[in-house]
Amino acid sequence: MKKLIVIIVFGLLLSGNAYAKKNKNTWDYPLLEYSGWVIKGSENHYKFQSNLREDKDVLKEFKNNKNTGIISYLLFENDKIVIDESDIPAEVQGDKIIDGLLPSHSMGKSLVSYVTGHAICEGYIDSVNVKLNDWPLIKNTLYEDSILLDLLNMKAGDQKYIGERLKPRRDNILKKDKENVNVIGLMKVMNKYLRGTEKSKLIYNYSALTTNVIMNYVKLKAGADWEKLLHKVFNEHVKVKNSVQFQKSRKYLKYEDFVSARYSFYATRYDYLRIAKTMMDDWHNDTCAGKYLKTIYENRVQKKDNTKEPEGVGGYTKSYGGQFHFDIFGIENTRKIIGMDGFAGQQILIDLDNKRIIVVSSLYKNYNWKKIVHSVIKKGK
Repeated sequence: MKKLIVIIVFGLLLSGNAYAKKNKNTWDYPLLEYSGWVIKGSENHYKFQSNLREDKDVLKEFKNNKNTGIISYLLFENDKIVIDESDIPAEVQGDKIIDGLLPSHSMGKSLVSYVTGHAICEGYIDSVNVKLNDWPLIKNTLYEDSILLDLLNMKAGDQKYIGERLKPRRDNILKKDKENVNVIGLMKVMNKYLRGTEKSKLIYNYSALTTNVIMNYVKLKAGADWEKLLHKVFNEHVKVKNSVQFQKSRKYLKYEDFVSARYSFYATRYDYLRIAKTMMDDWHNDTCAGKYLKTIYENRVQKKDNTKEPEGVGGYTKSYGGQFHFDIFGIENTRKIIGMDGFAGQQILIDLDNKRIIVVSSLYKNYNWKKIVHSVIKKGK
């Protein structure tokens, strides 16, 4: 089995290298090696209707996708899919292990937030204002007594040790040891790197570690119901068609008594759209999850400097709230648009006012984001 995984990953990497020398392939966490909590699809899944049209700008990106990297594009409006283009490599689409599941990368941070909202709705957590003072794993670290909302807004006070505000970046406590927070588990992070640390000023500091702290706090509070909670969110509420999954941190598990969850999430292209549509419906129907989304929107914070980085919604937004990106440059702040952004060009944008959704998956981020995402969402209806 291990040999099979190595062959698959090697083939995928070769496929990525064949596309363009400077591009980095995204299929970096094999599903089996980091396999985690699998949520089965629902027999009562939402069935999309279509009224398809061709878009010359989208088609141009796909025609040249050995350089642009784009593999899937969906535009949903008027309760129908109106643009549906895909060119998923055979190594991904046909493999029985990966089976059409596409990685979220940092879009998974937003999905962790959505699960957090459901955990509050189900009573596992009192509110976004709770203090994390009941978790021995983070005791005597900078995360002890943090308010959940601050962590959701990436205001952990951890900028002396990790995250995008750390200057110089080489001082990142994990990268100095060539460690990846997504694969070593929280117990090692806390015990080896953060025990005895104190939080700094609470300012926006984007960090993968912060999300994993949130996710594992939710897992702690859900206890034996953790998988039940995930089932309720994705099978019963979203009603995904195919199985989806969050991954575990597999490395060093034999030394740990707490199995860390990580925000890396996998789903099919249509199930990402189902998740986004459910969020949009939650917002408009004022469900408990919708009220959570409105709460984090109302409590969003300014990003570090408001400089435009037109590589995706993460770098082209003014504010951040609850692990989502808000207030896109070039679009009126009165427009309510939820943004999710992942490494190598994974994008979901939900235009709440016009009820439109764009979902993009890519092997690397060379496609014209301004043309096929920003300008499309800016137009509205």
